[in-house]
Amino acid sequence: MRQNGVRKSMEKFDFIQMSVPAKPEYVGVIRLTISGIASRMDFSYDDIEDIKVAVSEAATNVVSHAYEGEGKGDLTLGFGVYDDRLEIMVSDQGESFNYDEVKERIGPVSKKEQVSPITEIREGGFGLFLINTLMDEVQINNKYGVIVLMTKYLDETEVTLHEQVPTE
Repeated sequence: MRQNGVRKSMEKFDFIQMSVPAKPEYVGVIRLTISGIASRMDFSYDDIEDIKVAVSEAATNVVSHAYEGEGKGDLTLGFGVYDDRLEIMVSDQGESFNYDEVKERIGPVSKKEQVSPITEIREGGFGLFLINTLMDEVQINNKYGVIVLMTKYLDETEVTLHEQVPTE
């Protein structure tokens, strides 16, 4: 719930947290988990599929890049279940990356810019493009490891358009 454009600080929500090894075989477990949570919240089938793809892409980035593909670390997920939205955190303690460099390499991500056809997007970073496209809000913090925060609203009227993905 928003009051004067700001979420109430005492808003009630359920928080679910899980940690899995950063290995490809656990991405399916993550997809099943998020599907169950989003289904319980009464998201539409299409929204559930969008959420699953976005979370899978974030998890796959951790598996592929955070620990140099060795699967020696953990992937931590947090799910904030609110009345009007689902907030999802995917984090790792592996190697960080420079979002601005990746964005420059993959081409336009901003909805304001003219987006290139999918066949012209360069390899590497396509997952970030998908995450930004499929979710209503996305934030990336890459100071210590990487934390990707994604929000999907149940009611599209709650969505505020962001011109770019905020990074810290």
